[in-house]
Amino acid sequence: MTADDVLIETIDRLLRATCTFEAVEQAEVDGWCAPVWDALAGAGFPWVSVPEAAGGSGGSLTDAMAVLREVGRHAAPVPVAETMLAGWLLAAAGVAMPEGPLSVLWEPIDLDRRATAPWGRRAERIVGVLHDKDDWRVVVAERGQFDVVVGNNLAGEPRDEIRITAPRDALTVVAAPDGVDRMALQQRGALTRVVMAAGALEAMTQLTVDYAHDRRQFGKPIASFQAVQAHLVQAAQATACMSMAADVAVRALETGDARVEIAAARALLDDAVTGATRAAHQAHGAMGVTREYPLHHFTRRLWSWRDEYGSGRWWREWLGLELAAGGPHELFSTITR
Repeated sequence: MTADDVLIETIDRLLRATCTFEAVEQAEVDGWCAPVWDALAGAGFPWVSVPEAAGGSGGSLTDAMAVLREVGRHAAPVPVAETMLAGWLLAAAGVAMPEGPLSVLWEPIDLDRRATAPWGRRAERIVGVLHDKDDWRVVVAERGQFDVVVGNNLAGEPRDEIRITAPRDALTVVAAPDGVDRMALQQRGALTRVVMAAGALEAMTQLTVDYAHDRRQFGKPIASFQAVQAHLVQAAQATACMSMAADVAVRALETGDARVEIAAARALLDDAVTGATRAAHQAHGAMGVTREYPLHHFTRRLWSWRDEYGSGRWWREWLGLELAAGGPHELFSTITR
């Protein structure tokens, strides 16, 4: 058993014990899921890939993405991705990692307007980037330095609007190192959604396959019917595509520049989610739209995550412009890299 296997087995065991159907349902009411967060935080998972010297748990980016994949696979309603992103920003800027959940502003900070911060109501700190003349800075706002307007996404996960109320000189403002700016944050944020979606797609597809083999019509499993088999194949194909794209993007970022790989994976996400969720609901029929059945825990998250950190159209346009800027002689080598 490799270190990766141990990591995945451990977090899977924790989530199986705490992230139950009832816990996910209750989290939509409460806006928080203490049993899941406490279990993951107690094991240090939300701070994986943040250096120990900065207050994190250590480990590689690949380790962190393995954690997020399991978060998606279990539809865990906790801000692990946001805490990891905030930890990356803080460590890069040389700011110590505080305890507790963190949130990240999706857009560069503007002290005169509100911006979205997932789980902002529960965050101990809000972290973001600020464009200051020609430089980028990392900004940290503590509790009491921002107000919150509560909101939720389609899956019932907190997507709050926050406005920093403290004056700039009361905030922690640190120069961002090279490579930490708006686009870097958007790329890493998009990668978290790609990886979590890959996990959710895998779980949703397995749930659909199991249902199709257990559900019987006319004396035999509905998985034996050709029409249902077509839905299962479509879901499996979309899931395999997304899983491969996520793996490629993570490996690329671990070793260097991953702009193209992340953009390509993010552009694929829309089609994968649309095709797989449609197929899953078709195979389930009426059962798939009931509140008491867990399919919606995955489909509603997938529909929400595909719109975060830039739409599929935005990433397609960015990817096209990036490839065009490289010129005709670079096109083939970039695509086949």
